[in-house]
Amino acid sequence: MNKRTWGTALFDAGNYALLTVVAVVTVLPFLYVLSGSLVGSEELLAKKIVLVPTHVTWDAYDYIFSTRTIPRSLLITVFITVAGTLINLLATTLMAYPLARRTLRGRKPLMLMIVFTMLFSGGIIPTYLVVKSAGLLDTYWSLWIPAAISAFNLILLKNFFQQLPDGIEESAKIDGCNDLQLLYKIVVPLSLPAIATFSLFYAVGHWNSYFSAVLYINDMNMWPIQVWLRQIVMLSSGGFADGGSLSEFVVPPESIKYAVIVVAAVPVLIFYPFMQKHFAKGVLLGSVKG
Repeated sequence: MNKRTWGTALFDAGNYALLTVVAVVTVLPFLYVLSGSLVGSEELLAKKIVLVPTHVTWDAYDYIFSTRTIPRSLLITVFITVAGTLINLLATTLMAYPLARRTLRGRKPLMLMIVFTMLFSGGIIPTYLVVKSAGLLDTYWSLWIPAAISAFNLILLKNFFQQLPDGIEESAKIDGCNDLQLLYKIVVPLSLPAIATFSLFYAVGHWNSYFSAVLYINDMNMWPIQVWLRQIVMLSSGGFADGGSLSEFVVPPESIKYAVIVVAAVPVLIFYPFMQKHFAKGVLLGSVKG
Protein backbone atom coordinates (compact mmCIF):
# COMPACT_ATOMS: atom_id res chain seq x y z
CA MET A 1 0.00 0.00 0.00
CA ASN A 2 2.84 2.37 0.91
CA LYS A 3 4.74 1.58 -2.30
CA ARG A 4 1.62 2.35 -4.32
CA THR A 5 1.14 5.62 -2.45
CA TRP A 6 4.75 6.69 -3.02
CA GLY A 7 4.52 5.64 -6.65
CA THR A 8 1.33 7.64 -7.14
CA ALA A 9 2.84 10.69 -5.46
CA LEU A 10 5.96 10.40 -7.63
CA PHE A 11 3.82 10.05 -10.76
CA ASP A 12 1.75 13.11 -9.82
CA ALA A 13 4.89 15.12 -9.08
CA GLY A 14 6.31 14.18 -12.48
CA ASN A 15 3.08 15.20 -14.19
CA TYR A 16 3.00 18.55 -12.41
CA ALA A 17 6.64 19.20 -13.28
CA LEU A 18 6.08 18.31 -16.94
CA LEU A 19 2.92 20.43 -17.17
CA THR A 20 4.73 23.35 -15.53
CA VAL A 21 7.54 23.15 -18.08
CA VAL A 22 5.02 22.98 -20.94
CA ALA A 23 3.09 25.95 -19.53
CA VAL A 24 6.26 28.03 -19.19
CA VAL A 25 7.41 27.15 -22.70
CA THR A 26 3.95 28.09 -24.02
CA VAL A 27 3.69 31.39 -22.14
CA LEU A 28 7.25 32.65 -22.79
CA PRO A 29 6.71 33.53 -26.50
CA PHE A 30 3.58 35.53 -25.64
CA LEU A 31 5.41 37.30 -22.81
CA TYR A 32 8.37 38.02 -25.09
CA VAL A 33 6.18 39.54 -27.81
CA LEU A 34 4.13 41.57 -25.32
CA SER A 35 7.24 42.89 -23.58
CA GLY A 36 8.89 43.68 -26.90
CA SER A 37 5.93 45.85 -27.84
CA LEU A 38 6.17 47.83 -24.59
CA VAL A 39 9.88 48.66 -24.43
CA GLY A 40 11.71 51.69 -25.74
CA SER A 41 14.29 51.67 -28.50
CA GLU A 42 17.31 51.87 -26.15
CA GLU A 43 16.28 48.90 -24.03
CA LEU A 44 15.30 46.88 -27.10
CA LEU A 45 18.70 47.47 -28.69
CA ALA A 46 20.60 46.87 -25.45
CA LYS A 47 18.96 43.53 -24.64
CA LYS A 48 18.51 40.65 -27.04
CA ILE A 49 15.63 39.16 -25.03
CA VAL A 50 13.24 41.29 -22.98
CA LEU A 51 10.73 39.42 -20.83
CA VAL A 52 9.99 42.16 -18.28
CA PRO A 53 10.40 45.73 -19.59
CA THR A 54 12.24 48.14 -17.31
CA HIS A 55 10.41 51.20 -18.64
CA VAL A 56 6.99 50.61 -20.20
CA THR A 57 6.15 52.75 -23.21
CA TRP A 58 3.05 52.70 -25.41
CA ASP A 59 4.73 54.42 -28.35
CA ALA A 60 4.37 51.42 -30.65
CA TYR A 61 0.62 51.19 -30.02
CA ASP A 62 0.21 54.95 -30.32
CA TYR A 63 1.96 54.80 -33.66
CA ILE A 64 0.01 51.93 -35.23
CA PHE A 65 -3.31 53.40 -34.10
CA SER A 66 -2.35 56.91 -35.19
CA THR A 67 -2.63 55.72 -38.80
CA ARG A 68 -5.66 54.34 -40.59
CA THR A 69 -3.95 51.17 -41.79
CA ILE A 70 -4.17 48.89 -38.76
CA PRO A 71 -7.67 49.97 -37.55
CA ARG A 72 -8.98 49.63 -41.12
CA SER A 73 -7.40 46.21 -41.55
CA LEU A 74 -8.89 45.10 -38.22
CA LEU A 75 -12.38 46.09 -39.39
CA ILE A 76 -11.75 44.32 -42.70
CA THR A 77 -10.68 41.17 -40.84
CA VAL A 78 -13.81 41.27 -38.68
CA PHE A 79 -15.97 41.68 -41.80
CA ILE A 80 -14.19 38.81 -43.61
CA THR A 81 -14.51 36.58 -40.55
CA VAL A 82 -18.20 37.24 -39.89
CA ALA A 83 -19.35 37.08 -43.52
CA GLY A 84 -17.10 34.13 -44.33
CA THR A 85 -18.32 32.16 -41.31
CA LEU A 86 -21.96 32.71 -42.30
CA ILE A 87 -21.21 31.52 -45.85
CA ASN A 88 -19.37 28.49 -44.49
CA LEU A 89 -22.21 27.51 -42.17
CA LEU A 90 -24.85 27.97 -44.86
CA ALA A 91 -22.96 25.95 -47.47
CA THR A 92 -21.85 23.22 -45.05
CA THR A 93 -25.33 22.78 -43.58
CA LEU A 94 -27.05 22.68 -46.97
CA MET A 95 -24.64 20.00 -48.17
CA ALA A 96 -24.37 17.96 -44.97
CA TYR A 97 -28.12 17.53 -44.49
CA PRO A 98 -28.92 15.76 -47.79
CA LEU A 99 -25.79 13.62 -47.46
CA ALA A 100 -27.02 12.51 -44.04
CA ARG A 101 -30.17 11.06 -45.61
CA ARG A 102 -29.68 7.44 -46.60
CA THR A 103 -32.29 7.76 -49.34
CA LEU A 104 -30.14 10.20 -51.35
CA ARG A 105 -29.15 8.73 -54.71
CA GLY A 106 -25.45 8.78 -55.46
CA ARG A 107 -24.62 9.39 -51.82
CA LYS A 108 -21.60 7.08 -51.71
CA PRO A 109 -19.88 8.46 -54.85
CA LEU A 110 -20.39 11.98 -53.50
CA MET A 111 -18.84 11.02 -50.18
CA LEU A 112 -15.87 9.45 -51.98
CA MET A 113 -15.30 12.68 -53.90
CA ILE A 114 -15.50 14.71 -50.69
CA VAL A 115 -13.00 12.45 -48.93
CA PHE A 116 -10.74 12.66 -52.00
CA THR A 117 -10.48 16.43 -51.56
CA MET A 118 -9.16 15.87 -48.03
CA LEU A 119 -6.18 13.99 -49.48
CA PHE A 120 -5.56 15.84 -52.75
CA SER A 121 -6.14 19.41 -53.90
CA GLY A 122 -5.99 21.15 -57.23
CA GLY A 123 -2.87 23.09 -56.29
CA ILE A 124 -2.15 26.79 -56.00
CA ILE A 125 -1.79 27.61 -59.71
CA PRO A 126 -4.95 25.81 -60.95
CA THR A 127 -6.95 27.30 -58.08
CA TYR A 128 -5.63 30.77 -58.88
CA LEU A 129 -6.57 30.34 -62.55
CA VAL A 130 -10.08 29.27 -61.58
CA VAL A 131 -10.48 32.27 -59.26
CA LYS A 132 -9.15 34.58 -61.97
CA SER A 133 -11.44 33.11 -64.65
CA ALA A 134 -14.41 33.58 -62.33
CA GLY A 135 -13.57 37.28 -61.99
CA LEU A 136 -13.05 37.06 -58.23
CA LEU A 137 -9.62 38.69 -58.03
CA ASP A 138 -9.48 41.76 -55.79
CA THR A 139 -12.80 40.85 -54.21
CA TYR A 140 -13.52 39.27 -50.87
CA TRP A 141 -15.46 36.54 -52.65
CA SER A 142 -12.06 35.06 -53.58
CA LEU A 143 -11.53 34.43 -49.85
CA TRP A 144 -14.98 32.97 -49.25
CA ILE A 145 -16.00 30.89 -52.28
CA PRO A 146 -12.93 28.59 -52.65
CA ALA A 147 -13.05 27.81 -48.91
CA ALA A 148 -16.84 27.74 -48.56
CA ILE A 149 -16.90 24.13 -47.34
CA SER A 150 -14.38 22.24 -45.24
CA ALA A 151 -14.56 18.53 -46.09
CA PHE A 152 -13.61 17.58 -42.53
CA ASN A 153 -16.32 19.76 -40.96
CA LEU A 154 -18.82 18.58 -43.55
CA ILE A 155 -18.29 14.92 -42.67
CA LEU A 156 -18.57 15.59 -38.94
CA LEU A 157 -21.77 17.61 -39.37
CA LYS A 158 -23.23 14.94 -41.67
CA ASN A 159 -22.56 12.28 -39.04
CA PHE A 160 -24.14 14.51 -36.40
CA PHE A 161 -27.28 14.87 -38.52
CA GLN A 162 -27.39 11.08 -38.94
CA GLN A 163 -27.54 10.67 -35.16
CA LEU A 164 -30.84 12.56 -34.96
CA PRO A 165 -33.82 10.22 -34.49
CA ASP A 166 -35.57 9.19 -37.72
CA GLY A 167 -38.95 9.72 -36.06
CA ILE A 168 -38.41 13.49 -36.12
CA GLU A 169 -38.35 13.54 -39.90
CA GLU A 170 -41.37 11.27 -40.18
CA SER A 171 -43.41 13.39 -37.76
CA ALA A 172 -42.49 16.59 -39.59
CA LYS A 173 -43.47 15.08 -42.94
CA ILE A 174 -46.84 14.09 -41.50
CA ASP A 175 -47.33 17.70 -40.31
CA GLY A 176 -46.71 18.91 -43.86
CA CYS A 177 -43.10 20.13 -43.63
CA ASN A 178 -41.04 20.08 -46.79
CA ASP A 179 -37.29 19.44 -46.76
CA LEU A 180 -36.25 23.07 -46.23
CA GLN A 181 -38.78 23.60 -43.46
CA LEU A 182 -37.62 20.39 -41.82
CA LEU A 183 -34.03 21.55 -41.99
CA TYR A 184 -34.43 25.09 -40.66
CA LYS A 185 -37.32 24.59 -38.23
CA ILE A 186 -36.32 21.27 -36.69
CA VAL A 187 -32.88 19.97 -37.63
CA VAL A 188 -30.94 23.23 -37.26
CA PRO A 189 -32.41 24.14 -33.82
CA LEU A 190 -31.59 20.62 -32.59
CA SER A 191 -28.06 20.93 -33.98
CA LEU A 192 -27.17 24.35 -32.55
CA PRO A 193 -24.32 22.98 -30.33
CA ALA A 194 -22.69 21.38 -33.37
CA ILE A 195 -23.25 24.44 -35.55
CA ALA A 196 -21.81 26.69 -32.84
CA THR A 197 -18.71 24.51 -32.71
CA PHE A 198 -18.14 24.60 -36.45
CA SER A 199 -18.76 28.35 -36.53
CA LEU A 200 -15.83 28.71 -34.13
CA PHE A 201 -13.64 26.50 -36.31
CA TYR A 202 -14.49 28.54 -39.40
CA ALA A 203 -14.15 31.89 -37.65
CA VAL A 204 -10.69 31.15 -36.26
CA GLY A 205 -9.63 29.90 -39.69
CA HIS A 206 -10.77 33.13 -41.36
CA TRP A 207 -9.17 35.31 -38.70
CA ASN A 208 -5.77 33.62 -39.00
CA SER A 209 -5.79 33.20 -42.78
CA TYR A 210 -3.48 35.38 -44.86
CA PHE A 211 -2.26 33.26 -47.78
CA SER A 212 -5.46 33.54 -49.82
CA ALA A 213 -5.47 37.33 -49.43
CA VAL A 214 -1.83 37.45 -50.55
CA LEU A 215 -2.69 35.44 -53.67
CA TYR A 216 -5.98 37.00 -54.70
CA ILE A 217 -6.05 40.59 -53.39
CA ASN A 218 -3.62 43.13 -54.82
CA ASP A 219 -5.30 46.26 -53.43
CA MET A 220 -3.52 47.11 -50.16
CA ASN A 221 -6.59 48.94 -48.90
CA MET A 222 -8.43 45.60 -48.87
CA TRP A 223 -5.80 43.62 -46.98
CA PRO A 224 -6.78 42.02 -43.64
CA ILE A 225 -4.55 42.51 -40.62
CA GLN A 226 -2.80 39.16 -41.04
CA VAL A 227 -1.40 40.27 -44.40
CA TRP A 228 -0.11 43.49 -42.87
CA LEU A 229 1.38 41.46 -40.05
CA ARG A 230 3.18 39.30 -42.59
CA GLN A 231 4.47 42.37 -44.40
CA ILE A 232 5.74 43.94 -41.17
CA VAL A 233 7.38 40.73 -39.94
CA MET A 234 9.14 40.21 -43.28
CA LEU A 235 9.98 43.86 -43.95
CA SER A 236 10.11 45.44 -40.51
CA SER A 237 12.30 48.26 -41.78
CA GLY A 238 9.96 49.20 -44.66
CA GLY A 239 6.95 51.49 -44.77
CA PHE A 240 3.44 50.23 -44.36
CA ALA A 241 1.19 52.87 -42.88
CA ASP A 242 -0.24 55.52 -45.19
CA GLY A 243 2.91 55.45 -47.28
CA GLY A 244 5.18 56.31 -44.33
CA SER A 245 8.42 54.57 -43.45
CA LEU A 246 9.05 53.05 -40.06
CA SER A 247 12.57 54.39 -40.09
CA GLU A 248 11.24 57.95 -40.03
CA PHE A 249 9.80 57.49 -36.54
CA VAL A 250 11.36 57.18 -33.09
CA VAL A 251 9.51 53.90 -32.47
CA PRO A 252 11.81 50.98 -33.39
CA PRO A 253 10.50 48.69 -36.16
CA GLU A 254 10.79 45.64 -33.88
CA SER A 255 8.44 47.19 -31.31
CA ILE A 256 5.91 48.00 -34.03
CA LYS A 257 6.13 44.43 -35.30
CA TYR A 258 5.47 43.03 -31.83
CA ALA A 259 2.63 45.49 -31.24
CA VAL A 260 0.88 44.42 -34.44
CA ILE A 261 1.26 40.76 -33.44
CA VAL A 262 -0.38 41.53 -30.09
CA VAL A 263 -3.22 43.47 -31.71
CA ALA A 264 -3.85 40.62 -34.18
CA ALA A 265 -3.81 37.94 -31.47
CA VAL A 266 -5.75 39.67 -28.68
CA PRO A 267 -9.29 39.13 -30.08
CA VAL A 268 -8.77 35.36 -30.35
CA LEU A 269 -7.08 35.22 -26.93
CA ILE A 270 -10.02 37.05 -25.38
CA PHE A 271 -12.73 34.84 -26.84
CA TYR A 272 -10.94 31.49 -26.74
CA PRO A 273 -11.21 30.85 -22.94
CA PHE A 274 -14.99 31.30 -23.16
CA MET A 275 -15.25 29.05 -26.21
CA GLN A 276 -12.74 26.39 -25.17
CA LYS A 277 -15.42 23.87 -24.20
CA HIS A 278 -16.91 24.12 -27.69
CA PHE A 279 -13.51 23.40 -29.26
CA ALA A 280 -13.07 20.37 -27.01
CA LYS A 281 -16.60 19.19 -27.79
CA GLY A 282 -16.02 19.62 -31.50
CA VAL A 283 -13.32 16.95 -31.46
CA LEU A 284 -15.97 14.31 -30.72
CA LEU A 285 -18.85 15.71 -32.77
CA GLY A 286 -19.99 13.23 -35.36
CA SER A 287 -17.22 10.80 -34.40
CA VAL A 288 -19.79 8.04 -33.78
CA LYS A 289 -21.62 7.10 -36.92
CA GLY A 290 -25.35 6.74 -36.41
